[in-house]
Amino acid sequence: MESLVSRVVLFGVLLGAFGVSGRSEVMELRDSDFDYVSADQETMLVKFYTPWCGHCKKLAPEFEAAAKRLKGIATLAKVDCTSQTEVCGRFGVSGYPTLKIFKNGQEISSYDGPRSADGIVENMKKLAGPDSTPLHTERDLEDFIDHFDASVVGVFESGDSPRLAEFLKGANLMRDGFRFAHSTNLQLGLKYDLDSEGVLLFRPPRLASKFEESVVRHRGAFSVTGLRRFIRDNVFGMCPHMTRENKDQLRKRDLLTAYYELDYLHNPKGSNYWRNRVMKVASQYKEHGLLFSVADRRDFLDELENDYGLGAAEVSGMPFVTVRTRSGHKYTMREEFTRDGKSLERFLEDYSAGRLKRYVRSEPVPASNNGPVKVVVADTFEDIVNDPQKDVLIEFYAPWCGNCKKLEPKYSELAQQLAGDPNIVIAKMDATANDVPQGFDVKGFPTVYFVPAGRKDEPRRYEGAREVKDFISFLKREATNSPVLGGAKEEL
Repeated sequence: MESLVSRVVLFGVLLGAFGVSGRSEVMELRDSDFDYVSADQETMLVKFYTPWCGHCKKLAPEFEAAAKRLKGIATLAKVDCTSQTEVCGRFGVSGYPTLKIFKNGQEISSYDGPRSADGIVENMKKLAGPDSTPLHTERDLEDFIDHFDASVVGVFESGDSPRLAEFLKGANLMRDGFRFAHSTNLQLGLKYDLDSEGVLLFRPPRLASKFEESVVRHRGAFSVTGLRRFIRDNVFGMCPHMTRENKDQLRKRDLLTAYYELDYLHNPKGSNYWRNRVMKVASQYKEHGLLFSVADRRDFLDELENDYGLGAAEVSGMPFVTVRTRSGHKYTMREEFTRDGKSLERFLEDYSAGRLKRYVRSEPVPASNNGPVKVVVADTFEDIVNDPQKDVLIEFYAPWCGNCKKLEPKYSELAQQLAGDPNIVIAKMDATANDVPQGFDVKGFPTVYFVPAGRKDEPRRYEGAREVKDFISFLKREATNSPVLGGAKEEL
């Protein structure tokens, strides 16, 4: 008996060790219970997923680990969009995984932060705390601003101040992007040249530089809109540290980035070596409309490889410099970054004068392209898709995409039926290996667009069903000329 009990105990220990008996801390929500369950959660992060999605599978253990660490702070939940179609449709889910943040059942924003357990925990903790942290002493203030991120601190005469009320409204609206604190001790502002009510924006201490002030002041009356504008115009400074969390915000402007190996947690001085050289040049180019930034190349290896065709060895050593415009155009500095900054100056002079050739990532042009479905790469997009005489139906796909593989035989059959039509081109492009031109919003696969003859600046996303007969019906309605099927002209 003792031996049997021992075995049962041992088996239970092993099950626990391998996580078999561990209960998931991620809530599973359904169409029938989503609304009333989410309404009971003060702060909740919801993952909309499908079981077949590779990125969803990769996220699952990170999401589970984050849920365990956030227990009692914020709720993590998931919705299977293969079965819970009502909820997924209501929140406009079209790609997987999609993460959204809810407060008391109301969606407040998409989650665009890192998808590691550490990143999820850090971001959700920000949302779960107060909108603005009250500060009472100088030590409170010093502790608050000694942080990896920027800090926004309002200083007011009393708790009844109308400006404090407005500040707290702004903190509530912007808390997912910035850190807020407030104090009714006016003495805290004197050290920073603020002798009345106002707002202090403290840039991260690790980014302190002789080229700009570390503290920016906003005095006098302000509105929520004015507070938002003040933060937006000043929070990043002359040369911010671009991370996976803030890259979308920074890329709303034309952005120059120097990618190199930096580590602000363990080596802030070394990390600022190249940043100081970028800032020296940036201080001379303030009027050129560019925002400057630095980034840890290890955080963006996939992007550097996918967007610029660089391997890990090619982005090691000296900084790799790029300009990415708001419209998505890319330029690269091919000259080595010199320590005196002269190479960067020359690059900026050529960029400002329009002498640089735009970088386009493209697969090699196919040696032959005689199949019914025309293969398009970035270097042939203009000739094939933007041929003014042709209507073009183009599929943007990914080689690993399951739905793309399901579509392939139907798409090929469509192309075969239209092979004799001189006016319609059925085409496809690997969107993971080629730059997708502006005007084509490709966020999931497959994405199909119709590009009509004579109106190449008006591409239209195909939203219909994906059977051959559905594509043909669409082309009968939309094609410039009557489609020719199997060699016979179709009457409209």
